[in-house]
Order: sequence, then structure tokens, then C-alpha cells
Amino acid sequence: NIYDTIRKNIKKYRKLRNITSAKLAELVGLSHDFIRQIESEKVAYNFSVDTFYKISVALNVKLDDLIQE
Repeated sequence: NIYDTIRKNIKKYRKLRNITSAKLAELVGLSHDFIRQIESEKVAYNFSVDTFYKISVALNVKLDDLIQE
């Protein structure tokens, strides 16, 4: 599932950059809960392309980096 790959990569790059999920939420303009749901394997919440793009900008990574396994 592409969403699972993206979830794992968002969390990976967020941690590599020492950004908390709360800080990422602030940078993207979303709630902390929403970011936690995006990263959660249990919730499996699907998100929009716009949100995906905003997260990539906030983490300073290419969209390609977030979709690669």
C-alpha cells in the first residue's frame, strides 16, 4: 500500500530532521492529532495530495523520497 510507505517515510524523515509531530503539524497548518493519524499504521487514514505536498515541503524532501520503499 502506497499510503503505508508514505507514512513510514514521513515519520523517518521527520525524526531524521529532529522535528516533533507537533512541530510538523504547526509547519503544515494541521492539527497534531491529524499528523499522528497520518503516521499511524493502526488508523490508516488516507490524506490528500495537497497535504502530502505540504508535508514534503515542511520536511524539505522530494515527493519521490516519500514514496520510495
